[in-house]
Amino acid sequence: MKYKIVKANERGTANHGWLKANFSFSFAHYYNPKNINFGVLRVLNDDVIKGGMGFGTHPHDNMEIISIPLKGALKHRDSMSNVWIPLHTGEVQVMSAGTGIQHSEMNNHSTEEVNLFQIWIMPQRHNVSPRYEQKTFEVANRLNKLQTLVSSKESPIKGSLTIHQNAKISRIDLDENRTFNYKLKTETNGVYVMVIEGNLSINNKKLGKRDAIGIEQTNLFKITANKKSEVLFIEVPMKF
Repeated sequence: MKYKIVKANERGTANHGWLKANFSFSFAHYYNPKNINFGVLRVLNDDVIKGGMGFGTHPHDNMEIISIPLKGALKHRDSMSNVWIPLHTGEVQVMSAGTGIQHSEMNNHSTEEVNLFQIWIMPQRHNVSPRYEQKTFEVANRLNKLQTLVSSKESPIKGSLTIHQNAKISRIDLDENRTFNYKLKTETNGVYVMVIEGNLSINNKKLGKRDAIGIEQTNLFKITANKKSEVLFIEVPMKF
């Protein structure tokens, strides 16, 4: 098994007043030639947006974009519908930019902050028709068991959202001292593991809140929760 640990304080950062961001990979002004991507995973941003603020209209193309609110709520508007659609904590949104799309994302509350993960995954199919989808995922369905949020359109997992890539995004909430064995779809994939909250061990390495580990060249690894923990898994092809 090959792995690389990225501690929370080793991520790139930005503070624009209305936006505080942590970048797991090179993004905007943060550039590290040794940290561009993890396989087809190109972006994992941990954003905190002030009330009433957000990202104005901007374009995307040929990227699978996944938004996961952790606290508060967003609202989304794009050139397909041109109406504001709220996205609350507990929901996940996927957007296939494909041939091109314009969209905006704003905090849905006038005074309270919103915290979210924004994930960009490079697609296996280019120039598809743009599409947007979102779904609510119940917390109870990931207690000490894996809950799949996003899977591939070519081999969808029941109950998940889908994207144009052989990837899988999932979550688990582990009670203290519980263990979990993560099995990869294929050994040619890798998994980027982000500790949302808590403290856990993988391969005898301890990881705290917002620490991450990129794991590849294995088909199975074990997680032990040293205390109650929330974990995000992003499994992606390593070659593209």
